[in-house]
Amino acid sequence: MDTLAIVWILVVALISAAIAGYVAYTRGREVGTRVERERQERTVEGARQQAAQVLAEAEAEAQRMRLQLQEEKVRLREQMDAEYARRRRELERIEERLQNRQETLERRLDQLEDRERKLNQRQSQLDKKAVELAQAEEVYRAELQRIAQMTEEEARERLLAQVRERTRQEMARVIRETEAEAQEQAEQRAREIVALAVERVASEHVTEYTVSTVSLPSDEMKGRIIGRQGRNIRAIEQATGVDLVVDDTPEAILISSFDPVRREVARIALSKLVADGRIHPARVEREVERAQQEVEQVILEAGEQALIETHCQGLHRELVKLIGRLKFRSSYGQNQYYHAIETAHLAAIIAAELHADVQTARLGGLLHDIGKAVSHEIEGPHALVGAEIARRYGVGEKVVNCIASHHGEVEPQSIEAVIVAAADAISGARPGARRESLETYIKRLTALEEIGNSFPGVSQTYAIQAGREIRVIVKPEEVDDLAVIELSKEIAKKIEDNLEYPGQIRVTVVRETRSVAHAK
Repeated sequence: MDTLAIVWILVVALISAAIAGYVAYTRGREVGTRVERERQERTVEGARQQAAQVLAEAEAEAQRMRLQLQEEKVRLREQMDAEYARRRRELERIEERLQNRQETLERRLDQLEDRERKLNQRQSQLDKKAVELAQAEEVYRAELQRIAQMTEEEARERLLAQVRERTRQEMARVIRETEAEAQEQAEQRAREIVALAVERVASEHVTEYTVSTVSLPSDEMKGRIIGRQGRNIRAIEQATGVDLVVDDTPEAILISSFDPVRREVARIALSKLVADGRIHPARVEREVERAQQEVEQVILEAGEQALIETHCQGLHRELVKLIGRLKFRSSYGQNQYYHAIETAHLAAIIAAELHADVQTARLGGLLHDIGKAVSHEIEGPHALVGAEIARRYGVGEKVVNCIASHHGEVEPQSIEAVIVAAADAISGARPGARRESLETYIKRLTALEEIGNSFPGVSQTYAIQAGREIRVIVKPEEVDDLAVIELSKEIAKKIEDNLEYPGQIRVTVVRETRSVAHAK
């Protein structure tokens, strides 16, 4: 075969193969399409069946919900009917009650109208009687004035004068009886409290002087103390601020000063110089400095001891020092350190008996004379100075008022302040607590009698009980019973304003009327 034939055969074979492939493809496609169509038909049929089932279930659920709604509707209608019936019954009851009340009010209104008519009738009758009584009263008053021969105003004035006089006498009698009863009860209770306080406080009696004595081993030591041309004694006096008295007293030197702290420093320094025997100005300065340190330590220890003894710990250190300095202070011969401790104990006991604040009273009693511990360069009453110092170092206002008011410069604002003032008076007024010179004592008694005699209506005045009481005798024709009470208070006020005295002074005004007749 030639090439053309071969090519032709190949072409024919390829065409035959292509035709056969096409035919096979066409048949396969028809088969796949038919299978796919059958699958889709089955899917659609399943979806239709499922939809029918869902519709059936939804129809059943809707039917069930319609039944429930019908039942709920019936139930709500029954409830509404029952509530409507209940409210209707309640409204009927309310309406019935209102009807009853209306009937009751109408009956009461009728009764009130009847009463009003009766009252109007009675009022008219009373008005007629009042007019008749007024006319009768005018006639009676005119007849009385004719019989008494005085007008109504004159009779009223005479009656008021008699009533005023009787009332004045009755008032004086009631005041005397009330004051006597209150005084008796108060004095009885005060005696019990003061007796209890004094029994429980046994204070040490210490006497202070303005001089101190240093014993010497021999009179030869006086020459050493004086030194060459008096240089040693001048050095001691300049360093300590005291006066050394070297007189004829054997084996002793007197240290004189009104400042007890300086006097104590000088006594300690001079005692050490005498004990050592070596006395010259340089050594004097060293011993005086050491003595000052020693006294400062004694002051601090004394203050701390006072706080421990009175249970008042926790105060500022400067206050502790001031309390200790009171050990070297005195008033009318009474040591102020022991006086402060004694006052604190007395105030605490009295406060406990009166159910007051014990700690406030105790601290106020301890600090009440703290103003006496500072230098004389600070001006003002020691009570106010002490109150300002206490306030500066953080003491409470209640205690500050106790300090400021214990001598009357400030009004007491609490019962504790009054207790502190009373405890101070008790401590200062007990026998032996204070001393006075004869001259001061006589001056005070004379001044008391002069104050009593300065008031009008006073006949005589007597100072008794060592100046603790004055008896004022008045003229009965010039001073009545009510004026006696006022006079005693005025005399006491004038004594407080014009005199300084320890403790308190009792003023007794006596009015006595005597009538003497002789039988013949």
